[in-house]
This record gives sequence, C-alpha cells and structure tokens, in this order.
Amino acid sequence: MKILHMVNHCRNVGNGIVNVCVDLACKQSEHGHEVAVVSSGGEFVELLQEYGVRHYTVRGLRDVRAVPRSLLQLHKAIDDFQPDIVHAHTVAPALMARALSTFSRYALVTTVHNEFQRHATLMGVGKRVIAVSKAVADSLVRRGIPEQKVRVVLNGPLGSPRRQSVARLVTEDDIWSPRIVTVAGMYERKGIRELIMAFFRISGDHPEVHLYLVGDGPDREKFENLAHRAATPDRIHFVGFVPDPEAYMDGSTVFVLASREESFALVIPEARALGLPIVATNVGGIPEVLDGGQAGLLVEPMNVDALEAGIRRVLDSRELREELSSRALAGLDRFQVERMCRETLEVYLEATTSEEVESA
Repeated sequence: MKILHMVNHCRNVGNGIVNVCVDLACKQSEHGHEVAVVSSGGEFVELLQEYGVRHYTVRGLRDVRAVPRSLLQLHKAIDDFQPDIVHAHTVAPALMARALSTFSRYALVTTVHNEFQRHATLMGVGKRVIAVSKAVADSLVRRGIPEQKVRVVLNGPLGSPRRQSVARLVTEDDIWSPRIVTVAGMYERKGIRELIMAFFRISGDHPEVHLYLVGDGPDREKFENLAHRAATPDRIHFVGFVPDPEAYMDGSTVFVLASREESFALVIPEARALGLPIVATNVGGIPEVLDGGQAGLLVEPMNVDALEAGIRRVLDSRELREELSSRALAGLDRFQVERMCRETLEVYLEATTSEEVESA
C-alpha cells in the first residue's frame, strides 16, 4: 500500500499529533509499505528517512494566506507519489487533501487528535475518521460526524521509533527526590495552574517533596509567576521541553496529569510502562488509558481540592503507591505502536474497499 501522511510539521517539540504521525509512518514503512510524509519539515525528517519514508516539504500548511501555494505544492507531491491512502492528522491538510481528491484516486483518512477544538468536526471530510479514544468517537458522533465513518484506534506510544535513539541527558543524581512530576505543555488546559496550587497546599506537610514541570508552552511565564508565590519556590522546577522526559519520570513518587481537556494523553502509557503511581483527571480519554481508574487515581478536573486529596493519598501511603505501580504495569500490550499500526492499516483497507456514499 502507498500511504501519504499529512501533518503541519515534523519538529521534535513534544507535539503528540506529530509523534503519532511519525510513529505510524516509520512502522508502516518497516512493515513493507511505501510511505511518505508531507509537512513543513523538522528534526524528525532525518528519522523518517532512516526508516525509508519519503518527505515532501510543503510550507504554510496552517497559514490561510499561503493556501494557493500550499495547494500547488501538495498537488505536486500527490501527483509524484500517487498514494492509495492520504492520512491527514490536522484540519488544514485534511481540507486540502479533500479538495485535491477530485484529481487523484486515493482514499482520505483523517485522525482526530484533539476533538475538544471547535473545528475538529471538519475532519469528517475523510472517508474514515479515526478517533484516538472511545470518548473522542462518542463526541464526534454527537457533534454530527456519521457513526459509520468513525473508527477507534487507541494511540500506541510504547515501542516508538522516536525513543530508540534518545540518550539520557540527566540522571537520577541530577534530580531531587521524592518528587511529583508532570509532563505536559505549559497551557491552561493542561491543568498546570491547579497542580501548582495543589502543591502549595501539600508542600508544607511534605517539606522534602519537589515538583517538576516538564514541558513548554505559551503560558509558562504565567505559571512561573504563580510559582514564585510559593513559600519555597526553589522546590518548583520548570524544566522546559526535553527529548527524554523519562529521566524525570522514572523514579518519581507521583506522576500527575491534571488536564482540563484530553483526548488521549500519550504520556500516561509511558508513565504506566515505568510503573509510576499516577493521579490524573477524569476527563476525555484519560479514564480509558487508566483502565477506568484501575491503573491510577482519577480526580475531578479543574478542582484543586480533589487534585490535592489524590496526590496526598499517594504521597502518604507506600502501600497505595506499590499497588498503583503494580496495576499500571498490567495490560500494556494495547498501548504498543505495533498494535496501533496494525489497526490503522485495517482502517485503510476498509477505506479503499468500501463503496458507500460519503457524507459529512
């Protein structure tokens, strides 16, 4: 099968959409398919090429002013590659691919990674629409995408080609313990504010515990200003984006994801694979990734009291930490990249053989 993925960029900046696209492209090529990626470029292009994936550079995939030029460049890439499947991971490329589908014979498949965005329903232009969790699928159907189009394929970050060549830049000796760790973009929707406020309350009773915030984003300065109000701001560490977050995650006392909205959260399977006790919000696809709360504590989103109580429970009980660690390690096969690759190929096959009339 000839598969053309489309994504805004291929930069190594912790973007989950990019990471999933790169993982799929590499694994599909490894399994003998002819694969290409269209993007504006980035650090992952070299990795793609190592796996035999062709890359076409198309600039301005998110810039409305650049649409005519982008369409022309994309048309040339499609004409050169002649794909059976075009798999779009973001809205603008999906709409461009749909517009160009009248000139080429390919089936358009889209993946909705962030269904909470208002324009996510535009991904319904695909012949098949992949939802990264059942929660996302249910939301898309409620918002008007025909149920017969939607297929659930859980993300599978474990065994990622992206992780195989990453060297650890820090060691356990460089990081304070015990510690609470989150790996997330510095956005309000990631619940960073609630986590910092919960730490304010916890830190007095646990003077030995540090908080590590691993990730970057536009709201970082606001969170840093908030952290400066703490009694001991030197115990709150803004690490920024690092290619190896496991260095901070591994050995942490509690791993927290306090998102207000979350379609899947790639970092939770990664935390589970390290056997970490996890506290996360009961929102979007997170409960599915935590086996309905069996593999970690679920707390109410945007609720500092609930988040504080959950973290305290884990910090205060070694027995609970050991139990959560054991549960986290169970049943991880479904989060392997190989399974994601296989199920995605099944969706492709369905899209190329189905003859039903499309409707958005």
